[in-house]
Amino acid sequence: MSNVFRVPVGDRTWQRRGQSAHSPDAQGDAPRLPGIVAGVLAPHPPHLLYAENPPQNEPRSEGGWEVLRWAYEDLRQRIRAMDVDVIVLHAPHWITMVGHHVNCVPNPRGFSVEPIFPHLLRYEYAFHTDVELAEAIADQAHDDGLVTRKMRNDGVRVDYATITALHLLNPDWDIPVVSLSANNNPYFYSTSSLDQMHVLGESTRKAIESLGRRALVAGSNSLSHLHWDREQGLPEDMTYEHAYNHHQYRWDMRFLELIRQGRTRELRDLIPEHIDETESETKAGSLTWMLSALGWPEGIGEVLAYGTVIGTGNAVCLWDLEKGAR
Repeated sequence: MSNVFRVPVGDRTWQRRGQSAHSPDAQGDAPRLPGIVAGVLAPHPPHLLYAENPPQNEPRSEGGWEVLRWAYEDLRQRIRAMDVDVIVLHAPHWITMVGHHVNCVPNPRGFSVEPIFPHLLRYEYAFHTDVELAEAIADQAHDDGLVTRKMRNDGVRVDYATITALHLLNPDWDIPVVSLSANNNPYFYSTSSLDQMHVLGESTRKAIESLGRRALVAGSNSLSHLHWDREQGLPEDMTYEHAYNHHQYRWDMRFLELIRQGRTRELRDLIPEHIDETESETKAGSLTWMLSALGWPEGIGEVLAYGTVIGTGNAVCLWDLEKGAR
């Protein structure tokens, strides 16, 4: 059990990296500074990957969920412009009941089958881990009082949420990755779990800065998470796609309004309430981890798209710490 349950929020008021003492290069381009460049909320419904028909996935689709997929296409272009060294991802379906695990396998590869939707996701994956950063995050989190473990099992099967989110962010798979587990019980939620995710976010930031990496941090959660338990004959038939109920939708809109208005710190208080009202997948802590790594930055936040998948609410959102500097 971790000995860290709650820490005070420091004053991490956001400042543009362009205001740094570092000067641009001779061509007048913005300096390529180390640290966390941006954070994204990157939901992982397998339906979005399925609808793209990538060559790595066996099932074939007629499309669907275009608005969310267009947002990911936009986000991919922005990530390219950021020129990051690594994507650090926290996803809810690598569940570890004891401690926070970090994937330190250099070259994970395998075949990912979504257990609930095997007819949508049967995906052959291979990617590179930034092992040095992965180990640094685990060490820093341990030093900060969290129970951690470095996962080194070469034959590990990477969970579908991690694979789906990473594909949607970077289908070329040419950016190294660090993937983190979700230390939580999906059948039990407590605010102390989110407090640990806040600490893990701070630890992640310290490790990234200590190694001089340029990093994108991605929290992979849906918002409202009540969903249908019966599927139509054609999964991508959008005539059946809508919010599970009006209550879920309204709470998602309340949540997204804070993001749009740049009121990031208020999200820390709203997240537990939103979980109580909508069974939000953010109870796994991925969003809290990501925003903590960013320092809960005020004044920025973009909602690139919102849409439902089997009734769940999903938003692609971006917090770009260098916006205006590129």
